[in-house]
Amino acid sequence: MAHINVPEGVPGIRSLVMFRPETGKPLYDLAQVLLRAESPLTSAERELIATHVSSLNNCMFCMSSHAAAARELYGEQKEVVDCVIHNKDTSLSDKMKSLLKIAGRVQQNGKAVTPEDIAEARKHGATDRDIHDTVLIAAAFCMFNRYVDGLASLTPTDPKAYEEMGKRMATLGYVVPQKTSH
Repeated sequence: MAHINVPEGVPGIRSLVMFRPETGKPLYDLAQVLLRAESPLTSAERELIATHVSSLNNCMFCMSSHAAAARELYGEQKEVVDCVIHNKDTSLSDKMKSLLKIAGRVQQNGKAVTPEDIAEARKHGATDRDIHDTVLIAAAFCMFNRYVDGLASLTPTDPKAYEEMGKRMATLGYVVPQKTSH
């Protein structure tokens, strides 16, 4: 049960956005820019960064919903998402592995990112934009995770609920839900 009076049955950040749309819209706009706007990183890769950080933060709602979106976007290679969640070796490029390492450092503490981490990512072809977007996605998802968990928003236990969310997020992006009375 959420700590505040949000629309009943609406999971995760969606209920919080419906509770306070004037703060929710900029958050959704940020997610849309970070995860769907033009970028040298694919939407699947950016969703994977969001999933990785959410997993490290133990935010089950965000991890599960963004993992579902990443699986949808990765298509035939969807197993890579579970490998990242469970910290198993993946078929990801060395560039993406180094970016996930940077995202993990940001999750710990922004100052944990070292010049060696950046050099490793650059060695594998990461550009300034790749590194920038990785750090910003990781930092934003630390905030989103704390927002969702700090207000104890509804976290569905049925994996099917996340499949539907993943399809919606992969196809429609981040669209502000309509407000209901509360």
